[in-house]
Amino acid sequence: MSARPYRPSARVEAALAAGRPVVALESTIITHGMPYPENVETARAVEALVREEGAEPATIAVVDGSLRVGLEDREIEALARAAGVMKLSRADLAFAMATGRTGSTTVAATMIAAALAGIGVFATGGIGGVHRGAGSSFDISADLDELASTPVIVVSAGAKAILDIGKTLEVLETKGVPVVGYGSSDWPAFWSRISGLPAPLRLDTAGEIAAFQHMRRRIGLGGGMLVGNPVPVEDEIEAGIVELWIADALGDADRKGIAGKAVTPFLLQRIFELSEGRSLETNIALVRSNARLAAAIARALAEETARDASEDGAAR
Repeated sequence: MSARPYRPSARVEAALAAGRPVVALESTIITHGMPYPENVETARAVEALVREEGAEPATIAVVDGSLRVGLEDREIEALARAAGVMKLSRADLAFAMATGRTGSTTVAATMIAAALAGIGVFATGGIGGVHRGAGSSFDISADLDELASTPVIVVSAGAKAILDIGKTLEVLETKGVPVVGYGSSDWPAFWSRISGLPAPLRLDTAGEIAAFQHMRRRIGLGGGMLVGNPVPVEDEIEAGIVELWIADALGDADRKGIAGKAVTPFLLQRIFELSEGRSLETNIALVRSNARLAAAIARALAEETARDASEDGAAR
């Protein structure tokens, strides 16, 4: 049995061995976040974009019990068409591996796998967080605990707009997670550029973000970092319109008794229907934008690591 609990693709393994930049990508967006064929088309396009930006993509999933860090094109296609795929977080990632199941990785599970493989940057659409009504449901995503403990930079368009964004930011602050607005003092709201809440921190370049994470490591601070990258202006949906869709979708979920992990995919699908597909178009645009920024951060981190190695060599 391999000493490693994961299996990297040949391209990812070669990139990591050479010290080249790698960007982790989740697979839940393929199995639960978008319909076919948009899911597989987006996954392929995002991987291609990351390569164009000078980094190697590593789409992460569990396939027949094997934790895969980097998928081949045929495997992405199979995952996009598969039925009964588990949606994996910290609680059930090892379960799927131990029982030979196939599962896609959420933000939390992708961070775990990325850290195992030595990948420091992960691009996603939006993170999970505190659900609306969490005071009675106690529905809070494991993504927040993962950000507090796992040393991966997560590039997102903020928390998903269906969540309570204010309470999500409060929990992240309590857990000591750095929350950085990229090029904006306003915190984004997934489909919309502005949530109405300020970004706790602001940095304007990928190099600054990499330097911040590098300094955190130097002084012994663990855990990850959340970067909020506002959706491009031309793809934004006005927040007031989104709120109307969310209110309708939440009402439908309540009437149908939707709960737990089923809530987010149900709401996203309902908003897709209410928006007549516009939400999906913006979702694709923001994922691409986040992948582009993540690749730039990964390049900057690789430069920081190479600089450290050179300075260590000179010191000897």
